[in-house]
Parts: sequence; structure tokens; C-alpha cells
Amino acid sequence: MSDRRGYFTADEVRSAEAELFSRVPAGMPMRRAAYGLATIVAAELRVLTGGVAGRTVGLLVGSGDNGGDALWAGAFLRRRGVAVHAVLLNPERAHREGLAALRAAGGRVVERFEHPDLVIDGIVGISGRGPLRPAAAEIIAVLDVPIIAADLPSGVDPDTGAVDGPAVRATVTVAFGAYKPVHALAVPHCGRIVLVPIGLSLPEPRLAQLDPAGIGARWPVPGPDDDKYSQGVTGVCAGSAKYPGAGVLSAGAAVAATSGMVRYVGSDTEVLATFPEVIASQTISETGRVQAWVFGPGAGTGADARGRLAQLLTTDLPVLVDADGLTLLAVEPALVRDRPAVTVLTPHAGEFARLTGAAPGDDRVASVRALAERWGVTVLLKGRATIIAAPGEATLVNDAGGSWASTAGAGDVLSGILGALLAAGRPAAWSAAAAARVHALAANLAAHADEPAAAPISASPLLAHVRPAVRVLRALGDQG
Repeated sequence: MSDRRGYFTADEVRSAEAELFSRVPAGMPMRRAAYGLATIVAAELRVLTGGVAGRTVGLLVGSGDNGGDALWAGAFLRRRGVAVHAVLLNPERAHREGLAALRAAGGRVVERFEHPDLVIDGIVGISGRGPLRPAAAEIIAVLDVPIIAADLPSGVDPDTGAVDGPAVRATVTVAFGAYKPVHALAVPHCGRIVLVPIGLSLPEPRLAQLDPAGIGARWPVPGPDDDKYSQGVTGVCAGSAKYPGAGVLSAGAAVAATSGMVRYVGSDTEVLATFPEVIASQTISETGRVQAWVFGPGAGTGADARGRLAQLLTTDLPVLVDADGLTLLAVEPALVRDRPAVTVLTPHAGEFARLTGAAPGDDRVASVRALAERWGVTVLLKGRATIIAAPGEATLVNDAGGSWASTAGAGDVLSGILGALLAAGRPAAWSAAAAARVHALAANLAAHADEPAAAPISASPLLAHVRPAVRVLRALGDQG
């Protein structure tokens, strides 16, 4: 069983579809997809209304195969007693066989909907680009019922998840044959995502999301022969008199995540007052054995900070650079470019722009890959969908499931978690994706705090929920 979910571009899916069409009867893949879509729509009707027969479903039908999927799904639903009304946005180019099947089953073509229980979005598929056309946008704007998207929400780019105008916000998206990048990069528009297999043979994914159970199974915990050194010693060079909290949050996260020992470099007494198990020293040279370093949160950008960063980067140890450290690298990228040892950069969008001279743009995956390849480093670009790229490796993505971690100091917590995984000897890209998953889960746990309704959080409760988040993932790993 794979430890990750792959996401495939429109070109990759079209290539796999062409191969499938060469070995199965014509029309079979579409009917498989449509039957799966109809099954999921029926289940949603049951949840929403308590039944299926006698309910009403609207179809928004565009041209081409995506419209055909919706029409065939409507035909299957009609046979189950559902009233099906289809609005054809381009009647001359509506899928001929699908439309005939709908009409034969008793479905109706209408000019506008009248009180459907839900609507199927069959406007455009993976060949669609750009926002909704005015006619479709006008209909979507006034709908006040759940929308189930066929393959992807129309108006959202299938490969980048970018939205540059009117677009569908679906309650559920039914992915046909394969997950596409949009399903990881634009989850707020997709809603819940369900895959309907149709028999595609797919290549190794170039974009993937780690399976939560797989993360839990690989999370470092003490073995029978481990001691405090063998589990990984994390060095944290963060915080300052001006920003003492950064050191507390980063070191505290390393303590919570896994590390057998955390060594802190600096004069911030708040770190020791909060976490007495941390071993402190005034300088890097005085620090004992360390397996990985975290540098940057609240560390400052003056000459002293630059000197400490340069000293760490001359070692053969993994170094994670965040926050103020990224500001220093933006001025002097030669410090880190093509460094032979593992280097991880963790920018948010603004820091990414300072490093590269340009914002990540609509295609965040391509932008992160380009920086990772150009500098020879692992890059974690923060966001609701966090992107992780390392030279020569598949790019990883982590959808946070919410934006509760959008709070001051949350990035400092992430740096400590990731640094501890690097110290434990886990690969850089895996560590970054796993840390992002735990960080996001901790934020969600903190926001809900065992209550159904969530409330805003700060970085301190997020830090307090790092261990519970690890427990959740480890429990999933044990079940696997």
C-alpha cells in the first residue's frame, strides 16, 4: 500500500485515458464515471433530504465529456426516481449520447432551475481554463443549494488550483480516475473529495500528499536500545532580547515533536524558564553534539546573526533556515546555494518573493520546484496548501484542512517540529511534509479543543497540541 496519494496533471490524465480507451469498449469509462457520480449524488440526497426517489437534481451541462458525465449521471438518477432537470449552456455542443440517455430516462432540458435539492456541476473538465463564462457564472451566483462537481469545480485551474474570476464552490467533488492537482491545491473550492476509479494506468506521481497513517507509522519514537543522543539532538538558534517568544516556541516544538535532546544557543532565559529540559549555551562553538540545526525565528538580521548563520552553514549537518534567516539569505544567497549538506528553507509567500524577486504566482508548485532546483535546497512554501520541493524528487503537498495556523509564531512552531525530524535522521522532504501535517493537525485540535465549534487560536495552544497531534497520527499508523 502506498504511503502517499498522487495527483496527476491534465496531460498525464489525458494520456492515461487514451491508453484506457484503446482497451475497453467505447463509452465505458464515461459510464463508469457517471455511475459513480450518480451513486455519490444519491448518498448526498439521502443525507440532505432523507431519501432519493421524488427528489430533484439540476444538471449544469457544458460541452464535451464533462457535460456527458453529468448527463449520464442524470440518466442513472432518473432511473432511481429522481426528477432531473438539465440546463444546457451550449446546446449545440452537448454530449449527444449522454443527452439521449437522459431524455430516454425521462429527464428534462430546462431554461432555468426551479428549487432543486442539489446541482451537479458538469460545466467544464480538465481541458477547461479560466473563470466561468457569464451565463454559467450568473446561474452559480444565485444557487443556494449544495453543488457536486463532476471531476473538478468549474472555473478552477485543474493543474494549479488558481482562481482568477467566478468559479464553483462545491460541497463535494467527485474525481474521475485520478486525483488532479486542483484537489490538493484548491480544497476550499472542492469541498469533500471522492475518487471514482475508472481503470486508468497512471505513472509515478510528480505531486503527492503523504498518507497520515504512513506519517504516524514512520514518526520517530524511542526504541528499546535508544538513549537521548541516538534519538536525535536538535540545535535551535532562535529568539533574541527583542523576540524572546520565537526561541520559546521553536525550542518547545522540538521538545514536543520527538527530539531526545534540544540544545539552545542564545541568551534568552525564557526558553529555560519554560522548558527546563533544554540544554543552553551562549555560542554555537560551546554547543555539544547536534544532529540538525534550526536557525532564524526571531534571531535578528544584524552582523552577529549573519555570522551565526554562516557558521552553521559551514557544517555538514542539516540546517533549517526560517524567518530572519531567510531575510539574510535574500541578501546573500551564496551562503546556501548548492550547499553539500541538507538545507531546508521554509518561507511564506512574502519571504519567497524576497528570496526570488517574484511572488510564487498562480503556479505555486512550479515556482517552488524552480527555487529548489536552482539553489539545490529543499523548500517548504507555507500556505493553506503547503508545497515542499527537493531537487530530483516528487513534490509534496499538504492541505491543512483549514487556516487556524495563520497566527503569529505558528511558523516558529513548525520550524521546531521539522528540525526535530531532521535530527532524527528522516529525509528532508518527508520531514517537511510530515511536520506540516502535524502542525496543521495541532492547529485544528487547538481550535476545536474537543468542542464542535472552533475558535481562533494563538501559537501557544498550537504548541500545546503538537503531542496530541502526533498521537493521532501514530494511532492511525498502528491501525494500518
